[in-house]
Amino acid sequence: MAERKRKRAAEEWERRKRGRRRRRMRMEWQGERQGLGKRQVGWAGDPVEALGEEVMGRVMELLDARSVARCTAVSRAWRGVAADDRLWAPKCAELMAGKAHIPRLTLIRTGSKLSTYSMAIMDGKRSRITKEDLCDHAWEYRFTIAAPEYWRNLDPSWKHTGPPMRRYFHPDGYHSADPHDAVWGGHECTYTVITSFVGDGRIREHYVRINRWPQLKVSRKDDWSWELSNHLYRYNSIPDADKKGCTGPLFPVW
Repeated sequence: MAERKRKRAAEEWERRKRGRRRRRMRMEWQGERQGLGKRQVGWAGDPVEALGEEVMGRVMELLDARSVARCTAVSRAWRGVAADDRLWAPKCAELMAGKAHIPRLTLIRTGSKLSTYSMAIMDGKRSRITKEDLCDHAWEYRFTIAAPEYWRNLDPSWKHTGPPMRRYFHPDGYHSADPHDAVWGGHECTYTVITSFVGDGRIREHYVRINRWPQLKVSRKDDWSWELSNHLYRYNSIPDADKKGCTGPLFPVW
């Protein structure tokens, strides 16, 4: 199916290119009738008409994503070039490179690469965490310097005797740890995501609470990873960009 889509896209590209070529030849013919040279005719109108879609596509490959996106608003002809999937596919790959998590909504097949890029940018700026985000990742758990010394001594990352402890969120609301975790102790643990809004729809409070313990502030890093923290301990999502099916909500959450 993917092969058929690529074939149809290539055929559409060729069809548009032939149409541009015919229109350019018609302009040149009209210019010759009016006593104008080809150079004058070519640059008197739209650069897409003068240079053709293939050359304009090569030019836009050198632009950054923001500039190419702006080109889509110039005209229908410019949008036909600037919104092409072959132009945006490498820009999507460049955007995802080095990110801790890849949003699941980038897997929507009905969308263009341009819309995929736009949704990924918006999701990367999202600071509202969902249950899918919590459950899709494994989390590193560390105590802060403000935690009691007894707790810090149970944390192998503080004593440099082992890797950080791990925590896991489950869809049924249960929160767990690895077996033989010295801090965990085997007690029952549940979590809740709390979000409150003000009148105009802006988020007033947003945090995660585990049992009756102090609430965890939610923050997002530049590599799209998550951090849950309070004055005693913090959770950091472990990078999993290679995870099959990606992570997070399937539909946009703002």
